[in-house]
Amino acid sequence: MDKLRTAAVIHLDRLAANVENIKKRLGPGVALIAVVKGDAYGHGIAGIYPTLRRCGTAGYAVAYWEEGAALREAGAEEPVYLLAPIRDEELPRLLEHRLIPALYDADTAERLNALAAAAGTAAPVQIKLDTGMHRIGFPAEESSLEPICRIAAMDHLRVVGAFTHFARADELDCPMTEKQTERFRWMLAALKERGVAIPAVHVANSPSILLRPGVQMDAVRAGDVLYGLCPVEEDIWPEQGLKEVMTWESYVAMVKTVPAGEPVGYGGTFVTERETVLATVPVGFVDGYSRRLSNRGRVRIRGKMAPVVGRVCMDQFMADVTDIPGVVRGDRVELLGEGMTILQMADLLDANVDEIVCGVSKRVPRVYTGG
Repeated sequence: MDKLRTAAVIHLDRLAANVENIKKRLGPGVALIAVVKGDAYGHGIAGIYPTLRRCGTAGYAVAYWEEGAALREAGAEEPVYLLAPIRDEELPRLLEHRLIPALYDADTAERLNALAAAAGTAAPVQIKLDTGMHRIGFPAEESSLEPICRIAAMDHLRVVGAFTHFARADELDCPMTEKQTERFRWMLAALKERGVAIPAVHVANSPSILLRPGVQMDAVRAGDVLYGLCPVEEDIWPEQGLKEVMTWESYVAMVKTVPAGEPVGYGGTFVTERETVLATVPVGFVDGYSRRLSNRGRVRIRGKMAPVVGRVCMDQFMADVTDIPGVVRGDRVELLGEGMTILQMADLLDANVDEIVCGVSKRVPRVYTGG
């Protein structure tokens, strides 16, 4: 990133290693669906797709149709599943981009069936079951059997799968995941009794992949673990052998020495207690470097950690480099990496790891390396 103000560096070799790590955990015949919603959790769909393809990913899961279209534009021919709701006005996009929606009401299914009939095709769909998350999905109960059977009988829809989402799979001793699995299996059995056999089912998300091999079924959906983001208790995370794929860099734009007793930045929230050497870094909260890191964050310069002092501005922040000899303009600054991992920053901000990587602004170029 020598000529860039800042860059989120995406380490494709780490991504490939994470895929192999995940695949070794899967039983025979279990497919890997890569979750690439949110522009691949901020890593960039187009930039990581070639690596995932080479690694033998069976399919992709996104939230909305626009993300599926981006995958197709990147060259993806594999199945692309939508996990989130879709508006009626957007249904033609499913046919246009060959996307597989999550259906959870018969009315939407009827509209899609009519569109597919007019196009002379049969649209693949999945059935979303709500087993306890209470977000979207047919409730896993008797009342849902009739509308699902009606969908399965539609001439221009092809039910290719069913899935649910676990609410508490990251908790080791929580019985909720087992209850959700039981409800899901009950629905599959009840549908089969009525002549509706679902070809492929998947329930396992990232924490389930690590903690519950018994719920792999036909496929697993790898999100956090794909990018090396911790989805489980931190004390068991290091032993999983997964690596964070994104690091974040910038440079020192200016070095200045200020005397003791000087307020630094907006509002003077930091006052120097000694003669202090400050390094200005041209990154701010518009880039996704949270304002909550004011007087709390740390960056690594010349292999040593420097505290963020004063308020993080829209486009810049300052770090105290008094105890790091020889810092000069142009020195590399590591915002995320070995010195401050994504997990450590999430802990510091009382945030989720996904918030950190998804919060890195589009203004920050993604630079791909190790591919």
